[in-house]
Amino acid sequence: MGIFNAITIAATGMSAERLRSDVIADNIANASTTRTTEGGPFRRSRVVLRPRTEGPYWRSPFLPDGMDNGGGTGVRVIEVQKDFAAKLRLVYDPTHPDAIQSGPQTGYVEMPNVDIVTEMVDMISASRAYESNASIVDGSKAMFQRALEIGR
Repeated sequence: MGIFNAITIAATGMSAERLRSDVIADNIANASTTRTTEGGPFRRSRVVLRPRTEGPYWRSPFLPDGMDNGGGTGVRVIEVQKDFAAKLRLVYDPTHPDAIQSGPQTGYVEMPNVDIVTEMVDMISASRAYESNASIVDGSKAMFQRALEIGR
């Protein structure tokens, strides 16, 4: 594993968690949106992550191929999916402009499938993961600094 692999892995994690935080913030902002451009109420979004399979961004020219243990290369975002599995909430409000006008659910409004508590737990998780990756970068910087001080 090269000397910059830890920073590369942490950087991919930080980038993925930043996007995850943005998607969670969008979900919270649209928790009461009953009409979207696609039609119907807002659907919760979620970020799908997978391990990176391609090689590292940077490889030391001094490290022989036999000494590379094939360490991880981080994560990448596959896609941002809409959550169609969770059912929409029905709220009775016959005065709402998007209320159902006929049928057995007359007067009910289809509300987004966003649960604020779940979103806040996900936001805390994303924030802690981002902080952990930032700590790895700081630790790697400190390690490099100590290595440079050895040569003095």
